[in-house]
Amino acid sequence: MFVGGFVGYPALSERAQQLLKALIERYIQSGEPVGSRTLSRDSRLDLSPATIRNVMSDLEDLGFVKAPHTSAGRIPTVQGYRCFIDCLVTVKPLESREVLDLQRQFHKDASPLELLERASSTLSGITKMAGLVTLPRPERNSLKHVEFLPLTENRILVILVMNDSEIQNRVIHTDRPFSRDELQRLANYFNQHYSGMSLSAVKGALVRDMEETRRHADQIMTTACEIAAKALDSEAEADMVVAGQTNLMTYLEMADLDRLRQLFEAFNEKRHLISLFDQVMRAQGVQIFVGEESGYQVLGDCSVVSAPYSVDGQVVGVLGVIGPTRMEYQRVIPIVDVTARLLTAALNQD
Repeated sequence: MFVGGFVGYPALSERAQQLLKALIERYIQSGEPVGSRTLSRDSRLDLSPATIRNVMSDLEDLGFVKAPHTSAGRIPTVQGYRCFIDCLVTVKPLESREVLDLQRQFHKDASPLELLERASSTLSGITKMAGLVTLPRPERNSLKHVEFLPLTENRILVILVMNDSEIQNRVIHTDRPFSRDELQRLANYFNQHYSGMSLSAVKGALVRDMEETRRHADQIMTTACEIAAKALDSEAEADMVVAGQTNLMTYLEMADLDRLRQLFEAFNEKRHLISLFDQVMRAQGVQIFVGEESGYQVLGDCSVVSAPYSVDGQVVGVLGVIGPTRMEYQRVIPIVDVTARLLTAALNQD
């Protein structure tokens, strides 16, 4: 227990801290505004209802709780949740049985994409909320080798070998047909100049080199750069695997159809969610965004609990859950943390 206030928060007495903790835990459990009599029982403090009402009034003035409508009870604010998460929540490690159950979800013979999909569905299934996992960013891939193969109707199959073993195929359209020999020369040039570079570095180099080769009227180099640029432009943007969005429909506080529609559109579009998860990639450990802290209005009634996962010691993506602000943080936090560690271990195993 913290006495005399917390770093970054107004000074709170031990009594106020206990009552705030009891109120948030009760509200998470019931979803109903919490009154003074309920607090008197839950907090196990020998305080009269009048004294509790005075403390609640002080907490309301400080912005930790609020009274919805004309209700005599109170509910937590975003600031109240943040104080609870940072200073008051009691996070219990998962039991060995729960960790083993999670571990069984990550089969060693599964492909990387299957592991990411399993992580998303597992998070959703356990928490009964939406589970999300971002795919490793393309620019973190290293290009090892490229092949160009002629197809019919001025089309070329581009085979990209990434990170020693991952293969990606792209079909692009060209202004004229190319023979197999021409494409072999173009591939040889490309591999000689760009093999071993990250995709983001290759894209930057192509823009620069195309200008240079045009000035020198080097048709082979220019054509090789143009074909490769088309293939890399078709590279999928950073994406994510989402599971269990419909779980959110079961929470009364999220039953507003218009808000649900906007939230589901955000799941489909993914751009804002990926941008939010980018912040987690630059941090360490579990990161939590409560309501408006995410910076996106559509997540105003939601909390995001997330953690990064790594490959070869480098953070490549983020997983997490999205649910109502009234979620069981003490349970969700260790689930997300352990799942991120297990996914990291599964992706790095031989």
